[in-house]
Amino acid sequence: MLSRRRKRQAEREASLAQTQAIIEKRALQVFGYPLRTTLETVVKTELWWCQHYQWLTDIGYLLRPRYAPGWVPSWQGNNKDWEECEDSQVPPLKHVMDATRMVDGLAVTLKLMRKSRHPYEIEIGRLFSTEPLASDPANHCVSIHDVLDVPDNDDQAILVMPLLRPFNDPRFDTCGEVLDFFRQLFVGLRFIHQQHVAHRDCMDLNIMMDATQFIDPFHPQKRDMRRDFKGRARYVTRTQRPPRYFFIDFGISRRYEADNVAPLEEPIWGGDKTVPEFQNSHEPRDPFQTDVYYLGNMIRNEFLLTKNGFEFMEPLVKDMVQDDPAKRPTMDEVVGRFDHILQNISSWKLRSRVIDKEDGNFTGLYRDVTHWTRRINYIVRRVSAIPTP
Repeated sequence: MLSRRRKRQAEREASLAQTQAIIEKRALQVFGYPLRTTLETVVKTELWWCQHYQWLTDIGYLLRPRYAPGWVPSWQGNNKDWEECEDSQVPPLKHVMDATRMVDGLAVTLKLMRKSRHPYEIEIGRLFSTEPLASDPANHCVSIHDVLDVPDNDDQAILVMPLLRPFNDPRFDTCGEVLDFFRQLFVGLRFIHQQHVAHRDCMDLNIMMDATQFIDPFHPQKRDMRRDFKGRARYVTRTQRPPRYFFIDFGISRRYEADNVAPLEEPIWGGDKTVPEFQNSHEPRDPFQTDVYYLGNMIRNEFLLTKNGFEFMEPLVKDMVQDDPAKRPTMDEVVGRFDHILQNISSWKLRSRVIDKEDGNFTGLYRDVTHWTRRINYIVRRVSAIPTP
């Protein structure tokens, strides 16, 4: 009996080891470095930041201890699991790093970019970060706090931006919260187009959120933890403290002359590879019409196909993602139609819970109970069903 038990245990351990090996091999293929960080050194994708640690410190931007000269992992010489240590956290992108602005302790994001590859990114970023556009409430473009020219490479620069997080983390609680999200994006993209700028890559990964109002200061690489890594980051709902949403990454954006209302550009692939007019065609296209598709397709994929209760958005989204770009509405028309939609949605619907189609019965029941508790509280306190930052 004991022998058979040991045999089964050995088989399970062997199976787990084989699975772990497969996962680590796949992680190496995808990310370029092993799943488990090297204990004594940083990984290859971080070396640039280590080499420029002192320069960044000298000009007022402090990287995490992991990148300091002579760094020794905090888990060495003790029994702590490396995954539980702050200095084990590795950014997923080698050209994006988190830092602290030393003058005021502000958490920021540093983006390393090549001027020759993205010649308009700095110009367009500064346009939206300079008055009078910077303080316009319709402006939902990420602000550029600073542009740092890299001293040992004339083609490189660093954009200093706020520390943001994905728009859907944490999850939306009510239909009204989602509609506030839609409204900010529609108004924001219309604003971009009014400045004669086409974003050209406004898909899900390039839409983020300033969550400082409703989430504790969080760690930039492990967002469910506090910034000091001493516990989980707590948060309330968007209804209680509404966030602002922002378009980021203007690397392939273009600005046009005011009288060029229908510019034509060669197709350029962003993150969304489904643009109908780019399939099997190299003809110049109107990038403003493509922007409308990107935003409509994001809403279709992230909400209409994955969540219940947003059927009222289907006619507008269907028009935004039409195969014929000329038949898509302009962002002026999108905003007008969306305002009309809002006028016909009841407060009861706005306060309803956002339900993922994959939610199980138990999960749905638990969330229903907690949601109703909050919902009654909001009604009693007359908290707006559509939050407004």
